[in-house]
Amino acid sequence: MNETMICAVGNVATQPVFRETASGPVARFRLAVTSRYWNRDKAMWADGHTNFFTVWANRQLATNATASLSVGEPVIVQGRLKVRTETREGQQGRTSADLDAVAIGHDLARGTSAFRRAGRPDSPQASPDRPEPAWETRPGEEAKEPEAVEPAEAVEAVEAVEAVEAVEAVEATAAEPAATAQQSPEPAMVT
Repeated sequence: MNETMICAVGNVATQPVFRETASGPVARFRLAVTSRYWNRDKAMWADGHTNFFTVWANRQLATNATASLSVGEPVIVQGRLKVRTETREGQQGRTSADLDAVAIGHDLARGTSAFRRAGRPDSPQASPDRPEPAWETRPGEEAKEPEAVEPAEAVEAVEAVEAVEAVEAVEATAAEPAATAQQSPEPAMVT
Protein backbone atom coordinates (compact mmCIF):
# COMPACT_ATOMS: atom_id res chain seq x y z
CA MET A 1 0.00 0.00 0.00
CA ASN A 2 1.44 3.37 -1.01
CA GLU A 3 0.90 6.01 1.65
CA THR A 4 2.64 9.25 2.50
CA MET A 5 3.67 8.99 6.15
CA ILE A 6 4.91 12.25 7.67
CA CYS A 7 5.96 13.56 11.06
CA ALA A 8 4.78 17.11 11.78
CA VAL A 9 6.12 19.20 14.65
CA GLY A 10 4.02 22.19 15.64
CA ASN A 11 1.47 23.64 18.06
CA VAL A 12 -2.14 22.71 18.75
CA ALA A 13 -4.14 25.51 17.09
CA THR A 14 -7.70 24.53 18.12
CA GLN A 15 -9.18 22.65 21.06
CA PRO A 16 -9.65 18.95 20.13
CA VAL A 17 -13.28 18.12 19.22
CA PHE A 18 -14.42 14.67 20.34
CA ARG A 19 -17.24 12.70 18.70
CA GLU A 20 -18.60 9.25 19.48
CA THR A 21 -19.46 7.53 16.17
CA ALA A 22 -20.77 4.10 15.20
CA SER A 23 -17.22 2.98 14.34
CA GLY A 24 -15.79 4.30 17.62
CA PRO A 25 -14.47 7.56 19.08
CA VAL A 26 -13.04 10.21 16.70
CA ALA A 27 -11.24 13.45 17.55
CA ARG A 28 -9.93 16.26 15.37
CA PHE A 29 -7.90 19.40 15.92
CA ARG A 30 -5.89 21.85 13.85
CA LEU A 31 -2.10 21.75 13.97
CA ALA A 32 -0.01 24.83 13.11
CA VAL A 33 3.46 24.05 11.75
CA THR A 34 5.67 27.14 11.35
CA SER A 35 9.04 26.93 9.65
CA ARG A 36 11.94 28.81 11.27
CA TYR A 37 14.98 30.22 9.54
CA TRP A 38 18.08 32.20 10.47
CA ASN A 39 17.80 35.82 9.33
CA ARG A 40 21.39 36.92 8.63
CA ASP A 41 20.48 40.60 8.35
CA LYS A 42 18.97 40.73 11.84
CA ALA A 43 21.20 37.95 13.26
CA MET A 44 18.25 36.16 14.82
CA TRP A 45 15.76 33.36 14.17
CA ALA A 46 12.58 34.37 12.34
CA ASP A 47 9.24 32.69 11.65
CA GLY A 48 8.54 31.59 8.12
CA HIS A 49 5.33 30.33 6.51
CA THR A 50 2.76 28.52 8.69
CA ASN A 51 1.07 25.36 7.38
CA PHE A 52 -2.15 24.17 8.99
CA PHE A 53 -3.16 20.51 9.12
CA THR A 54 -6.40 18.98 10.34
CA VAL A 55 -5.36 16.05 12.54
CA TRP A 56 -7.79 13.13 12.83
CA ALA A 57 -7.41 10.56 15.61
CA ASN A 58 -9.46 7.38 16.05
CA ARG A 59 -10.36 5.00 18.89
CA GLN A 60 -8.15 5.16 22.01
CA LEU A 61 -5.85 7.76 20.43
CA ALA A 62 -8.88 10.06 20.05
CA THR A 63 -9.87 9.64 23.70
CA ASN A 64 -6.33 10.22 24.98
CA ALA A 65 -5.67 13.20 22.67
CA THR A 66 -8.86 14.93 23.81
CA ALA A 67 -7.93 14.43 27.47
CA SER A 68 -4.27 15.45 27.02
CA LEU A 69 -4.08 18.32 24.53
CA SER A 70 -4.99 21.97 24.76
CA VAL A 71 -4.44 25.02 22.56
CA GLY A 72 -0.85 26.25 22.24
CA GLU A 73 0.89 23.07 23.39
CA PRO A 74 3.85 21.86 21.29
CA VAL A 75 3.18 18.42 19.81
CA ILE A 76 4.62 15.89 17.38
CA VAL A 77 2.14 14.08 15.14
CA GLN A 78 2.96 11.09 12.97
CA GLY A 79 0.42 9.94 10.43
CA ARG A 80 -0.79 9.52 6.86
CA LEU A 81 -1.00 12.72 4.81
CA LYS A 82 -4.19 13.19 2.78
CA VAL A 83 -4.60 16.25 0.55
CA ARG A 84 -8.20 16.99 -0.53
CA THR A 85 -9.62 19.51 -2.96
CA GLU A 86 -13.26 20.56 -2.57
CA THR A 87 -15.26 22.54 -5.09
CA ARG A 88 -18.36 24.34 -3.86
CA GLU A 89 -20.92 26.15 -5.96
CA GLY A 90 -19.65 29.51 -7.16
CA GLN A 91 -16.38 29.26 -5.23
CA GLN A 92 -12.84 28.49 -6.15
CA GLY A 93 -11.50 24.99 -5.31
CA ARG A 94 -10.45 24.68 -1.68
CA THR A 95 -7.46 22.47 -0.79
CA SER A 96 -6.94 21.07 2.69
CA ALA A 97 -4.27 18.83 4.20
CA ASP A 98 -5.37 16.20 6.70
CA LEU A 99 -3.26 13.96 8.88
CA ASP A 100 -4.73 10.59 9.84
CA ALA A 101 -2.74 10.28 13.09
CA VAL A 102 -0.97 7.11 14.13
CA ALA A 103 0.84 8.70 17.09
CA ILE A 104 0.58 12.02 18.92
CA GLY A 105 2.86 13.25 21.70
CA HIS A 106 4.10 16.37 23.42
CA ASP A 107 7.36 17.84 22.09
CA LEU A 108 9.70 17.33 25.05
CA ALA A 109 12.34 19.56 23.46
CA ARG A 110 10.12 22.51 24.42
CA GLY A 111 8.72 21.44 27.79
CA THR A 112 7.89 18.61 30.16
CA SER A 113 4.97 16.22 30.29
CA ALA A 114 3.65 13.71 32.83
CA PHE A 115 2.50 10.38 31.39
CA ARG A 116 -0.48 8.53 32.89
CA ARG A 117 -1.35 5.13 31.48
CA ALA A 118 -4.96 4.90 30.36
CA GLY A 119 -6.83 1.92 31.80
CA ARG A 120 -8.20 -0.62 29.37
CA PRO A 121 -11.84 -1.41 29.95
CA ASP A 122 -11.46 -4.72 28.06
CA SER A 123 -8.87 -6.29 30.38
CA PRO A 124 -10.46 -7.55 33.61
CA GLN A 125 -7.14 -8.21 35.33
CA ALA A 126 -3.90 -6.26 35.27
CA SER A 127 -0.59 -8.07 34.96
CA PRO A 128 1.09 -8.79 38.30
CA ASP A 129 3.91 -6.49 39.36
CA ARG A 130 7.29 -8.06 38.82
CA PRO A 131 10.48 -6.80 40.42
CA GLU A 132 12.93 -4.94 38.25
CA PRO A 133 15.88 -7.19 37.34
CA ALA A 134 19.36 -6.20 38.49
CA TRP A 135 20.96 -5.14 35.18
CA GLU A 136 24.14 -3.68 36.58
CA THR A 137 27.38 -5.67 36.42
CA ARG A 138 30.03 -5.21 39.04
CA PRO A 139 33.54 -4.14 37.99
CA GLY A 140 35.54 -7.12 36.78
CA GLU A 141 32.44 -9.21 36.01
CA GLU A 142 31.33 -10.12 32.53
CA ALA A 143 27.79 -9.29 31.47
CA LYS A 144 25.74 -12.48 31.32
CA GLU A 145 22.62 -13.22 29.34
CA PRO A 146 19.63 -13.15 31.75
CA GLU A 147 18.09 -16.52 32.42
CA ALA A 148 14.38 -17.18 32.52
CA VAL A 149 13.27 -17.48 36.15
CA GLU A 150 9.99 -17.85 37.91
CA PRO A 151 8.62 -14.70 39.63
CA ALA A 152 9.20 -16.17 43.11
CA GLU A 153 12.85 -16.92 42.27
CA ALA A 154 13.30 -13.41 40.88
CA VAL A 155 12.01 -11.89 44.13
CA GLU A 156 14.42 -14.03 46.16
CA ALA A 157 17.32 -13.04 43.90
CA VAL A 158 16.51 -9.33 44.21
CA GLU A 159 16.19 -9.64 48.01
CA ALA A 160 19.58 -11.40 48.16
CA VAL A 161 21.24 -8.64 46.11
CA GLU A 162 19.64 -5.97 48.30
CA ALA A 163 20.87 -7.75 51.45
CA VAL A 164 24.45 -7.88 50.10
CA GLU A 165 24.30 -4.18 49.17
CA ALA A 166 22.99 -3.31 52.65
CA VAL A 167 25.87 -5.21 54.32
CA GLU A 168 28.39 -3.44 52.06
CA ALA A 169 26.84 -0.07 52.94
CA VAL A 170 27.08 -0.82 56.69
CA GLU A 171 30.72 -1.88 56.33
CA ALA A 172 31.49 1.30 54.38
CA THR A 173 29.90 3.54 57.03
CA ALA A 174 31.74 1.68 59.81
CA ALA A 175 35.09 2.35 58.12
CA GLU A 176 34.19 6.00 57.51
CA PRO A 177 34.58 7.36 61.12
CA ALA A 178 38.10 5.96 61.37
CA ALA A 179 39.09 7.64 58.11
CA THR A 180 37.57 10.97 59.12
CA ALA A 181 39.27 10.88 62.54
CA GLN A 182 42.69 10.76 60.84
CA GLN A 183 41.94 13.83 58.72
CA SER A 184 42.31 17.28 60.20
CA PRO A 185 39.05 19.19 60.44
CA GLU A 186 38.65 21.96 57.90
CA PRO A 187 37.40 25.35 59.03
CA ALA A 188 33.78 26.08 58.17
CA MET A 189 33.26 28.71 55.53
CA VAL A 190 30.62 31.34 56.14
CA THR A 191 29.02 32.94 53.14
